[in-house]
Amino acid sequence: MTEQPNLLGAFLRARRELVTPEEAGVAVVGVRRVPGLRREEVAMLAGISADYYLRLERGRDRHPSVQVLDSLARVLRLDDDTRAYLLGLATQTPRRPRRRRRETVPPGTAKLVAMLPLPAFVEGRYLDVLAANPLATALSPRLVAGANRLRDVLLDPGEQALLPGWEQAVAALVGHFREAVGIDTDDPRVIELVGEFSLTSPMFRRLWARHDVRPRVGAVVDFHHPQVGELRLNREKLLISGTENIMLVVYHPDPGTADADKLALLGSATLPLRHSQRPW
Repeated sequence: MTEQPNLLGAFLRARRELVTPEEAGVAVVGVRRVPGLRREEVAMLAGISADYYLRLERGRDRHPSVQVLDSLARVLRLDDDTRAYLLGLATQTPRRPRRRRRETVPPGTAKLVAMLPLPAFVEGRYLDVLAANPLATALSPRLVAGANRLRDVLLDPGEQALLPGWEQAVAALVGHFREAVGIDTDDPRVIELVGEFSLTSPMFRRLWARHDVRPRVGAVVDFHHPQVGELRLNREKLLISGTENIMLVVYHPDPGTADADKLALLGSATLPLRHSQRPW
């Protein structure tokens, strides 16, 4: 039987390396050979033995109590979302490796995306674009079915030029990806994408090693669009009921702003295409 990966230990090790002694209130004496906190320092601050903490990092104990996890979350300065992820690592039981399943867009959602007068697309669990309307594609040519948001923002110069804050966008997407896949690191699609991005992007390797977790929620996004210039839109990510982490993503401007006018101008360029798709 193949040994399950030590996700809890890898997470604890990565996160303690991100907390400085000064942040934790630990006095620095002499030369430190490791970034962040030492194992024994984490154990002391969390109120557990150094031997027990070592067992956690090495995977000898993978199911600590909630009280221990809460203490570790406090020492490692985890926010609520990352704390919830930590609890999930310790309480979920590993599943058998499973075959890759094709993600499909519910028919009603596909109709809604097509008729929305705003840029909209459907984002799968692995950040694949499963469907997109013409206005979404006008906003970014990479927003088409079959694309992958993380791949495009990581590696496509056109997408990077479109997003003035593209490095922040990459960090957010890597955190979204980790949150979405959770403990399913043996999922074939996860293995495929992590392997691809690890080989092609030093930035991905660095961010993936941090074990950051970010929920897929709304945000304000700035664009530097080649046709309409600077554009600021609100982005909503809405879970589609009856699916496994498939999201409806919609961009919308604040009413009565220059951004609304620019989006309307961009939308007018898609009208011939949208009209040609009518069945009459």
